Amino acid sequence: MASWFMAPSRKGDAWFYVGLVSSFPDITDSGSTSLSQHRPCGGQDAGPGCKVFHVPATDSSQARQIDGDSIFHDEGELRDQVLVFKYKGKLHAINNRCPHSSYPLSEGIPFDIEDFGIALSAGITCPKHGWSFDLFSGRADRANYKLGLWEVQLRPRSATAADVGNEKDGDDQEVWVRRKQRIG
Repeated sequence: MASWFMAPSRKGDAWFYVGLVSSFPDITDSGSTSLSQHRPCGGQDAGPGCKVFHVPATDSSQARQIDGDSIFHDEGELRDQVLVFKYKGKLHAINNRCPHSSYPLSEGIPFDIEDFGIALSAGITCPKHGWSFDLFSGRADRANYKLGLWEVQLRPRSATAADVGNEKDGDDQEVWVRRKQRIG
């Protein structure tokens, strides 16, 4: 039975799998290096501190990870990319495109938003013009630009992921991401 108050789900808003929590290195240094810098992760070889996925707006089940320098595409391609990373123990998923300058935020630098030494939130700085965006609200530090935020969900590890994955940690969880749902 259909409800007049519930919009049908759109294919572009479906959840998609981005990896295990252990596959994301925990970036703990505020404002020191870019997300794409290679870091050791969970005893494995060094890899980038973030993952970038191309997610078609019409069907997120077609999401695929982008490797290496292929993150530098033309502006149209950046529009359909999501950046996933772990900063100080919290997983974040944001648009890879800076809303101000259309530059890939995978080259950005995460930092703490502080007031008198107390961390209030976390942010990311775009290296092209130095604009910063709050990772929880998406608000820019100047003007009225807003960074696109994505929802992140941690799920228990499935049997197939346990069989395929190389990780030996039984507490490891799967990370799922989708576009933030519009309300109203």
